[in-house]
Amino acid sequence: MDRLAVETLLAADEPAPYEILGAGRRSPFLIICDHAGRRLPRALGDLGLPAGELARHIAWDIGAGAVACRLGELLDAEVIMQRYSRLVIDCNRRIAATDSIVTRSERTDVPGNRGLSAEAAELRAREVFHPYHDQIRGALDRREAGGLPTILIAIHSFTPVFLDLARQWHAGVLYINDGRFAEPLLQLLRQEGEGDGELVVGCNEPYRASELFDFSIVQHGERRGIPYVELEMRQDLIADVTGQEEWATRLSRLFPLAAAHITAIPTTRGDCRG
Repeated sequence: MDRLAVETLLAADEPAPYEILGAGRRSPFLIICDHAGRRLPRALGDLGLPAGELARHIAWDIGAGAVACRLGELLDAEVIMQRYSRLVIDCNRRIAATDSIVTRSERTDVPGNRGLSAEAAELRAREVFHPYHDQIRGALDRREAGGLPTILIAIHSFTPVFLDLARQWHAGVLYINDGRFAEPLLQLLRQEGEGDGELVVGCNEPYRASELFDFSIVQHGERRGIPYVELEMRQDLIADVTGQEEWATRLSRLFPLAAAHITAIPTTRGDCRG
Protein backbone atom coordinates (compact mmCIF):
# COMPACT_ATOMS: atom_id res chain seq x y z
CA MET A 1 0.00 0.00 0.00
CA ASP A 2 1.27 3.48 -0.88
CA ARG A 3 1.53 5.08 2.55
CA LEU A 4 1.54 8.55 0.97
CA ALA A 5 -1.79 7.92 -0.68
CA VAL A 6 -3.83 6.52 2.22
CA GLU A 7 -6.54 8.78 3.61
CA THR A 8 -6.93 6.79 6.83
CA LEU A 9 -4.03 5.47 8.87
CA LEU A 10 -5.87 3.17 11.27
CA ALA A 11 -8.38 0.69 9.88
CA ALA A 12 -11.73 0.28 11.62
CA ASP A 13 -10.65 -3.02 13.20
CA GLU A 14 -7.34 -1.67 14.56
CA PRO A 15 -7.06 -0.56 18.20
CA ALA A 16 -7.39 3.06 19.22
CA PRO A 17 -4.04 4.74 19.88
CA TYR A 18 -4.73 4.88 23.61
CA GLU A 19 -5.62 2.38 26.30
CA ILE A 20 -7.28 3.54 29.52
CA LEU A 21 -7.18 1.49 32.70
CA GLY A 22 -8.91 2.29 35.98
CA ALA A 23 -11.08 5.20 37.03
CA GLY A 24 -8.69 6.68 39.58
CA ARG A 25 -11.29 8.71 41.42
CA ARG A 26 -9.78 8.00 44.82
CA SER A 27 -6.18 8.60 43.76
CA PRO A 28 -4.41 11.93 43.22
CA PHE A 29 -2.20 10.29 40.56
CA LEU A 30 -2.84 10.25 36.83
CA ILE A 31 -0.33 7.91 35.16
CA ILE A 32 0.58 8.21 31.48
CA CYS A 33 2.94 6.22 29.28
CA ASP A 34 3.82 7.81 25.94
CA HIS A 35 5.83 4.85 24.59
CA ALA A 36 4.00 1.86 26.06
CA GLY A 37 3.33 0.04 22.79
CA ARG A 38 5.11 -0.97 19.61
CA ARG A 39 2.20 -1.65 17.26
CA LEU A 40 2.42 -0.46 13.67
CA PRO A 41 -0.69 0.41 11.65
CA ARG A 42 -1.19 -2.10 8.85
CA ALA A 43 -1.11 0.78 6.35
CA LEU A 44 2.56 1.35 7.22
CA GLY A 45 3.66 -2.28 6.95
CA ASP A 46 6.90 -2.84 8.87
CA LEU A 47 8.39 0.57 7.97
CA GLY A 48 11.10 -1.39 6.17
CA LEU A 49 12.52 -2.80 9.41
CA PRO A 50 13.13 -6.42 10.50
CA ALA A 51 11.21 -7.75 13.49
CA GLY A 52 14.29 -7.57 15.71
CA GLU A 53 14.56 -3.82 15.28
CA LEU A 54 10.88 -3.37 16.09
CA ALA A 55 11.41 -5.12 19.42
CA ARG A 56 14.18 -2.72 20.47
CA HIS A 57 14.06 0.56 22.37
CA ILE A 58 13.90 2.49 19.12
CA ALA A 59 10.29 1.27 18.81
CA TRP A 60 9.05 1.55 22.42
CA ASP A 61 9.98 1.92 26.08
CA ILE A 62 10.59 -1.66 27.18
CA GLY A 63 8.88 -2.48 30.47
CA ALA A 64 7.38 0.98 30.96
CA GLY A 65 3.81 0.05 30.08
CA ALA A 66 3.83 -2.94 32.41
CA VAL A 67 5.12 -0.83 35.30
CA ALA A 68 2.50 1.83 34.58
CA CYS A 69 -0.30 -0.77 34.59
CA ARG A 70 0.83 -2.30 37.87
CA LEU A 71 1.26 1.14 39.44
CA GLY A 72 -2.29 1.96 38.47
CA GLU A 73 -3.53 -1.15 40.25
CA LEU A 74 -1.48 -0.51 43.39
CA LEU A 75 -2.42 3.17 43.62
CA ASP A 76 -6.00 2.83 42.35
CA ALA A 77 -5.05 5.39 39.71
CA GLU A 78 -6.18 6.00 36.15
CA VAL A 79 -3.61 4.98 33.53
CA ILE A 80 -3.52 6.27 29.94
CA MET A 81 -1.10 4.47 27.62
CA GLN A 82 -0.15 4.97 23.98
CA ARG A 83 -0.33 1.72 21.98
CA TYR A 84 1.55 2.53 18.77
CA SER A 85 5.28 2.63 18.23
CA ARG A 86 7.22 5.86 18.62
CA LEU A 87 8.46 5.11 15.09
CA VAL A 88 4.98 5.98 13.80
CA ILE A 89 5.06 9.31 15.62
CA ASP A 90 6.67 10.18 18.94
CA CYS A 91 3.95 11.22 21.38
CA ASN A 92 6.49 12.90 23.66
CA ARG A 93 7.76 15.31 21.03
CA ARG A 94 6.32 18.49 19.59
CA ILE A 95 4.85 17.76 16.17
CA ALA A 96 7.18 20.37 14.67
CA ALA A 97 10.26 18.74 16.21
CA THR A 98 12.75 17.13 13.85
CA ASP A 99 12.50 13.83 15.73
CA SER A 100 8.71 13.70 15.82
CA ILE A 101 8.87 11.14 13.00
CA VAL A 102 12.42 9.82 12.78
CA THR A 103 14.19 8.65 9.65
CA ARG A 104 17.10 7.37 11.76
CA SER A 105 17.03 6.22 15.39
CA GLU A 106 20.35 5.57 17.11
CA ARG A 107 22.21 3.69 14.33
CA THR A 108 19.11 2.35 12.58
CA ASP A 109 17.66 3.88 9.42
CA VAL A 110 13.86 3.80 9.17
CA PRO A 111 13.10 3.48 5.44
CA GLY A 112 9.34 3.76 5.88
CA ASN A 113 9.68 7.24 7.33
CA ARG A 114 11.75 8.69 4.52
CA GLY A 115 10.23 11.19 2.13
CA LEU A 116 6.95 11.64 4.00
CA SER A 117 4.71 14.31 2.60
CA ALA A 118 3.24 16.91 4.93
CA GLU A 119 -0.13 15.23 4.45
CA ALA A 120 1.20 11.81 5.47
CA ALA A 121 2.86 13.25 8.58
CA GLU A 122 -0.33 15.11 9.50
CA LEU A 123 -2.30 11.87 9.14
CA ARG A 124 -0.12 10.23 11.79
CA ALA A 125 -0.56 13.21 14.09
CA ARG A 126 -4.32 13.28 13.56
CA GLU A 127 -4.91 9.58 14.17
CA VAL A 128 -2.29 8.74 16.82
CA PHE A 129 -0.77 11.81 18.50
CA HIS A 130 -3.83 14.00 19.00
CA PRO A 131 -6.30 11.30 20.16
CA TYR A 132 -3.84 10.14 22.83
CA HIS A 133 -3.21 13.61 24.17
CA ASP A 134 -6.90 14.48 23.95
CA GLN A 135 -7.56 11.61 26.37
CA ILE A 136 -4.99 12.97 28.83
CA ARG A 137 -6.37 16.49 28.48
CA GLY A 138 -9.91 15.25 29.02
CA ALA A 139 -8.97 13.27 32.12
CA LEU A 140 -7.24 16.33 33.61
CA ASP A 141 -10.21 18.55 32.75
CA ARG A 142 -12.61 16.16 34.48
CA ARG A 143 -10.44 16.00 37.57
CA GLU A 144 -10.21 19.78 37.69
CA ALA A 145 -13.97 20.17 37.25
CA GLY A 146 -14.52 17.68 40.06
CA GLY A 147 -12.13 19.47 42.38
CA LEU A 148 -9.79 16.47 42.54
CA PRO A 149 -6.11 17.05 43.36
CA THR A 150 -3.87 15.72 40.60
CA ILE A 151 -0.24 14.68 40.26
CA LEU A 152 0.84 13.71 36.75
CA ILE A 153 3.18 10.70 36.46
CA ALA A 154 4.86 10.09 33.08
CA ILE A 155 6.51 6.65 32.97
CA HIS A 156 9.45 5.97 30.62
CA SER A 157 12.44 3.62 30.36
CA PHE A 158 15.96 3.95 28.98
CA THR A 159 18.59 1.60 27.59
CA PRO A 160 21.50 0.35 29.76
CA VAL A 161 23.89 1.23 26.91
CA PHE A 162 23.41 4.04 24.41
CA LEU A 163 25.74 4.33 21.40
CA ASP A 164 28.35 2.20 23.22
CA LEU A 165 28.20 4.27 26.41
CA ALA A 166 27.09 2.43 29.57
CA ARG A 167 24.63 4.27 31.77
CA GLN A 168 25.26 4.15 35.49
CA TRP A 169 21.81 5.20 36.64
CA HIS A 170 19.10 2.84 37.84
CA ALA A 171 16.48 5.55 37.35
CA GLY A 172 16.13 9.20 36.44
CA VAL A 173 13.84 11.90 37.79
CA LEU A 174 13.05 14.49 35.14
CA TYR A 175 11.34 17.86 35.46
CA ILE A 176 11.70 21.37 34.08
CA ASN A 177 10.65 24.14 36.46
CA ASP A 178 8.07 22.70 38.83
CA GLY A 179 9.88 20.37 41.23
CA ARG A 180 7.19 20.19 43.91
CA PHE A 181 6.76 16.44 43.46
CA ALA A 182 9.92 15.54 41.56
CA GLU A 183 12.41 16.86 44.10
CA PRO A 184 11.08 14.98 47.15
CA LEU A 185 10.71 11.86 45.00
CA LEU A 186 14.36 12.19 43.96
CA GLN A 187 15.45 12.33 47.59
CA LEU A 188 13.32 9.32 48.53
CA LEU A 189 14.63 7.23 45.65
CA ARG A 190 18.21 8.05 46.53
CA GLN A 191 17.57 6.73 50.03
CA GLU A 192 16.49 3.36 48.68
CA GLY A 193 18.82 0.37 48.55
CA GLU A 194 19.70 -1.69 45.49
CA GLY A 195 21.27 -4.96 46.58
CA ASP A 196 24.27 -4.04 48.71
CA GLY A 197 24.34 -0.42 47.59
CA GLU A 198 22.13 2.59 47.07
CA LEU A 199 20.13 3.32 43.97
CA VAL A 200 21.91 5.57 41.51
CA VAL A 201 19.22 8.07 40.59
CA GLY A 202 19.90 10.89 38.16
CA CYS A 203 18.26 14.28 38.21
CA ASN A 204 17.47 15.14 34.60
CA GLU A 205 19.63 12.18 33.62
CA PRO A 206 20.06 10.29 31.34
CA TYR A 207 17.92 12.88 29.55
CA ARG A 208 17.39 16.52 30.45
CA ALA A 209 13.74 17.54 30.39
CA SER A 210 13.19 20.53 28.13
CA GLU A 211 10.36 22.56 26.70
CA LEU A 212 12.03 22.20 23.30
CA PHE A 213 12.06 18.40 23.30
CA ASP A 214 9.51 17.04 25.78
CA PHE A 215 5.81 17.40 25.13
CA SER A 216 3.71 15.57 27.71
CA ILE A 217 5.04 17.07 30.94
CA VAL A 218 5.19 20.49 29.29
CA GLN A 219 1.61 20.51 28.03
CA HIS A 220 -0.08 18.57 30.79
CA GLY A 221 2.14 19.43 33.76
CA GLU A 222 4.06 22.68 33.48
CA ARG A 223 1.45 24.65 31.53
CA ARG A 224 -1.45 23.44 33.65
CA GLY A 225 0.41 24.22 36.84
CA ILE A 226 -0.01 20.76 38.37
CA PRO A 227 2.76 18.77 40.12
CA TYR A 228 4.34 16.13 37.91
CA VAL A 229 7.34 13.96 37.25
CA GLU A 230 8.78 12.21 34.21
CA LEU A 231 10.28 9.04 35.62
CA GLU A 232 12.84 7.00 33.69
CA MET A 233 13.80 3.44 34.70
CA ARG A 234 16.64 1.42 33.20
CA GLN A 235 15.22 -1.26 30.96
CA ASP A 236 17.23 -4.22 32.20
CA LEU A 237 15.69 -3.61 35.65
CA ILE A 238 12.09 -3.78 34.39
CA ALA A 239 12.34 -6.13 31.41
CA ASP A 240 10.65 -9.02 33.23
CA VAL A 241 7.69 -9.46 35.56
CA THR A 242 9.86 -9.67 38.67
CA GLY A 243 11.55 -6.35 37.99
CA GLN A 244 8.30 -4.70 36.98
CA GLU A 245 6.64 -5.78 40.22
CA GLU A 246 9.63 -4.65 42.28
CA TRP A 247 9.67 -1.17 40.77
CA ALA A 248 5.91 -0.73 40.78
CA THR A 249 5.77 -1.74 44.44
CA ARG A 250 8.62 0.61 45.32
CA LEU A 251 7.07 3.55 43.49
CA SER A 252 3.60 2.91 44.90
CA ARG A 253 5.15 3.26 48.36
CA LEU A 254 7.24 6.34 47.59
CA PHE A 255 4.75 8.36 45.52
CA PRO A 256 2.39 9.11 48.44
CA LEU A 257 5.39 10.06 50.61
CA ALA A 258 6.63 12.48 47.96
CA ALA A 259 3.12 13.86 47.49
CA ALA A 260 2.97 14.72 51.19
CA HIS A 261 5.80 17.25 50.61
CA ILE A 262 3.97 19.19 47.90
CA THR A 263 3.45 22.87 48.63
CA ALA A 264 0.95 25.19 47.00
CA ILE A 265 3.60 27.31 45.30
CA PRO A 266 5.71 25.54 42.66
CA THR A 267 9.46 25.85 42.62
CA THR A 268 10.90 27.60 39.59
CA ARG A 269 14.38 26.12 39.54
CA GLY A 270 14.65 22.92 37.57
CA ASP A 271 18.29 22.83 38.66
CA CYS A 272 18.33 19.47 40.44
CA ARG A 273 19.14 20.73 43.90
CA GLY A 274 17.34 17.66 45.30
